[in-house]
Amino acid sequence: MVVMDAQNPLLGETTCGTLLQKLQEIWDEVGESDEERDKMLLQIEQECLDVYKRKVEQAAKSRAELLVTLSDAKLELSTLVSALGDKSFLGVDTVKASGTIKEQLAAIAPALEQLWKQKEERVKEFSDVQSQIQKICGEITGSANEQAGAPAVDESDLSLKKLNEYQVKLQELQKEKSDRLHKVLEFVGTVHDLCAVLGMDFFSTITEVHPSLDDKTCVQSKSISNDTLLRLAETVSALHEDKKQRIHKLQELATKLTDLWNLMDTPEEERRLFDHVTCNISASVDEVAVPGALALDLIEQAEVEVERLDQLKSSRMKELAFKRQVELEEIFAHAHIEIDPEAAREKIMALIDTGNVEPAELLADMDNQITKAKEEALSRKEILDRVEKWMSACEEESWLDDYNRDDNRYNASRGAHLNLKRAEKARILVNKIPGMVDTLVAKTRAWEEDRGISFKYNGIPLLAMLDEYAMLRQEREEEKRRLRDQKKFGEQQNTEQEPIFSSRSTPARPASTKKVVGPRTNGTPGRRLSLSASQNGSRSAAKEGKRDSMRVAAPTNFVAISKEDAASHVSGTDRSPASP
Repeated sequence: MVVMDAQNPLLGETTCGTLLQKLQEIWDEVGESDEERDKMLLQIEQECLDVYKRKVEQAAKSRAELLVTLSDAKLELSTLVSALGDKSFLGVDTVKASGTIKEQLAAIAPALEQLWKQKEERVKEFSDVQSQIQKICGEITGSANEQAGAPAVDESDLSLKKLNEYQVKLQELQKEKSDRLHKVLEFVGTVHDLCAVLGMDFFSTITEVHPSLDDKTCVQSKSISNDTLLRLAETVSALHEDKKQRIHKLQELATKLTDLWNLMDTPEEERRLFDHVTCNISASVDEVAVPGALALDLIEQAEVEVERLDQLKSSRMKELAFKRQVELEEIFAHAHIEIDPEAAREKIMALIDTGNVEPAELLADMDNQITKAKEEALSRKEILDRVEKWMSACEEESWLDDYNRDDNRYNASRGAHLNLKRAEKARILVNKIPGMVDTLVAKTRAWEEDRGISFKYNGIPLLAMLDEYAMLRQEREEEKRRLRDQKKFGEQQNTEQEPIFSSRSTPARPASTKKVVGPRTNGTPGRRLSLSASQNGSRSAAKEGKRDSMRVAAPTNFVAISKEDAASHVSGTDRSPASP
């Protein structure tokens, strides 16, 4: 062992050498043997070796720990970069691959710090997005209040790509929430309108679906869950169905009210009290939107009124039935159909008094009779119009016959020129009578063949009237010819006897040339005409007694008599005997 100086004059401090030298001096002074000295020196050397060994071990352990720390730092750096998905992170490129351990740790530390900070920010972003997603999902499923705590963030993947996926999902959910909220608001609006029309309490109806649907609640706070939407749809459907039923019932009541009003001729002032009911009599479901238009109290009010009118209708049954009977009789009278009104009224009275028929059924039956009577009258209208024209022509013919008998018709009296004009028109009309009769016969026969019944005019077959008129017209023409011949014969005799008699006798006026009552005496249609003496005067002597009680009297003068022929007739003389 090298013995060092006991004291280093340059350093001026205690060293191992100075201590060893001091120890040698002590040993010399004590007189230690060399053996003891060597033993003690070996001991000192061993102790020094142990100290060095411990220091080396500590240094090695510290290096190992640093290496582990460096490895962990590198692993954490790699994990953070991988989790953040940022391969081009600036801090990774600055890490030295060589150098002391502490230098490498010093290089990694800033990058780790920056990545940790970035990770915290990214985790916060993920947490916010996932929290919103979780909240909206809870709102959709209806379990928003049951969610507890923030959602767990998967820190193994904090990349922007993953964050973007969550953001896209959040946008989709936000859009779905917006759509659901819009749909909820539409449902709420529909429920509000329906409740207004039906007269129902909107607040209680909507809060039964979900308390958050009240108008006082913020829009964003309203429930958009599947259950809420389903219940809203069911509520709207139920209200729609209720609306359909109510409007159907209200329209039935309105129809009954209208029928009863028309039936009983209810005044307009009383009808206007129920305008709010009758205004929707033909409206569709969607057209009824006035608040309270289908309220239950309104329907009940209409029901009470219908019931009241029904009772009133029963009490006025006879009045209503007789009113219809009068209408029916007027239709038959206008159509010249003969009926027995007294028997019909007695039958109505018997039905009402016995109660064998419901009032509504009786009125319905009479309404049916009125409808059929109108149809019958319509089918007879064309023929009746032609009958009216024929009768009018017959009246003109009768007037013309009287006019032609008047010896003073050409005198310059007041109104003579008017009668002359009327006579000219009457002759033209009389000449059309045969054509009228032929057309009327053809139309009547066609009508009878089509229906299989006889066409009667005030109870008399029209064809029989027309046949009788034609026969009578022919007889009158024959009588006119005979009278003309008789007149000529008389004039000839008067001429031969002129020397004997100082004056000419006037030919007798035949009794049959008197006015014959036409089919419509005094313009009254439908009156049966007869050839009896009480209606038409005396008949021709050659034809007396024939068909007096069978035939209808026809208008005279089938062929218009010319003015010259008419002037030759002299009224007021006795009739000459008929030639054989």
